[in-house]
Amino acid sequence: MEQKPKPPKTGADARADRLKAALKANLSRRKAQAKARTAVGDADKAPKEADKG
Repeated sequence: MEQKPKPPKTGADARADRLKAALKANLSRRKAQAKARTAVGDADKAPKEADKG
């Protein structure tokens, strides 16, 4: 089976691919930040042993 060579991408296709990759990276970075904030927020809300008295 011989694969057909892909035609070169046009400027619009290349731009769309770059934007798609940037959006995906940004989304994963924002998810990681939100997850880290949630973890820190949960730790602050947990009762501390020293506060129990």
